[in-house]
Amino acid sequence: MSELLIRGRVLTFIDEPKGIDDTASYLTVDDGAVLVRGGKIAAVGDYAEISKTAGAGVAVADHRPHLILPGLIDTHLHFPQTQAIASYGAQLLEWLNTYIFVEEQKFAEPEHAAFIAGRFMDELLANGTTTAVAYCSVHPQSVDAYFTAAEQRGMLMVGGKVMMDRNAPDALRDTPQKGYDETKRLIGKWHGRGRAQYAISPRFAITSTPEQMEMAQALVAEHRDCYVQTHLSENKDEIAFATSLYPDAKDYTDIYARYDLLTDKTLLGHCIYLSDREISVLAETGAVGVFCPTSNLFLGSGLFDRDRFDRLGARWSVATDVGAGTSFSMLETMDEAYKVLHLQGQRLSPLNSFYRMTLGNARALGLQDRIGSLHVGADADIVVLDSSGKSAMELRMRTAKSLTDELFILQTMGDDRCVSEVYVAGKAMKKRKATGAARALETA
Repeated sequence: MSELLIRGRVLTFIDEPKGIDDTASYLTVDDGAVLVRGGKIAAVGDYAEISKTAGAGVAVADHRPHLILPGLIDTHLHFPQTQAIASYGAQLLEWLNTYIFVEEQKFAEPEHAAFIAGRFMDELLANGTTTAVAYCSVHPQSVDAYFTAAEQRGMLMVGGKVMMDRNAPDALRDTPQKGYDETKRLIGKWHGRGRAQYAISPRFAITSTPEQMEMAQALVAEHRDCYVQTHLSENKDEIAFATSLYPDAKDYTDIYARYDLLTDKTLLGHCIYLSDREISVLAETGAVGVFCPTSNLFLGSGLFDRDRFDRLGARWSVATDVGAGTSFSMLETMDEAYKVLHLQGQRLSPLNSFYRMTLGNARALGLQDRIGSLHVGADADIVVLDSSGKSAMELRMRTAKSLTDELFILQTMGDDRCVSEVYVAGKAMKKRKATGAARALETA
């Protein structure tokens, strides 16, 4: 069985930090090591001690003085929107109709879906993200492309075909029965195959009729171990439109509640304009509100109220939401999260930021036993971060006096240039960016 000893400054979270000085919430080892055996973590601790337990002649990947952390986790994004990032000048509903629905029609072509799926996975890895939860297009072949690309790289990925039977172009609409049948078939093909996890994905209430919501309800009842993903309360016009389509519902959240779509495996993108009643429903059901700061700012949607979620006991996670989100980088995402919360008088410490990107998001997915922390028996998904990866960061790091200083510099100034290496199930995955000529050949 293959072994690898990854050496560097180990950092992993044990629990959610209660404050900037909560050193009990994490483990750090200055000259640390993670022993990987057969794609799993076999030991974590001091390098001198761990090296003694490793097999004779074990390979050592020496990343000193960089930080060794669990791979980063992204809980909401759209892989068919990879080429639609930076589409100018529209809010949510106009943006969907002008750019996104046009882009997603391309995924009827398997070759295009496969090409974008490969680039999508490589962008995640380049930014240190080893697990993500993504929407595919309405086309089953987009789901096949997505999970095939993930399988080729050994990645633990969550995803699913969007179900849409109204308020979308004809080429992007299924029917209630077709959406059910295709989703059922895809669950049977992919869910639990290797590291693949399926998400039942009615896009949002606006694009699904009551009949399709009933089909989604049936799928959730039949596949309790699958995730559910949809969108909730991102934009005021969206809320008005959604509630007009379901006039008997108490509010937007109640639309999903009426179809039993709110479970502890449900991920609800955005959740900006929720009442206390709605957040309390999420708390009662265990559903997760997903904070997408770069997307919410880019589309002018609004500001996520973290403190109200915490006060009412509701769960939340953080995500890039590519392609309304403007970066694949969870570091850049947390930089914007800090600013969104700061505008509301809410603080986000660097410890909490790194907790959210790792163990916090793993807990939101119920996958904390497998990913999100460096513990014995976990999958060996690991990121190596260089806090001097940019010249301005190197200069700033000369004045850093603590780990929290360093983490805040990474969060505020970092991007893919700070990702020195990424391991997926113990395999090194970081690739050099393709040259312009190579990219031209790829797309020719």
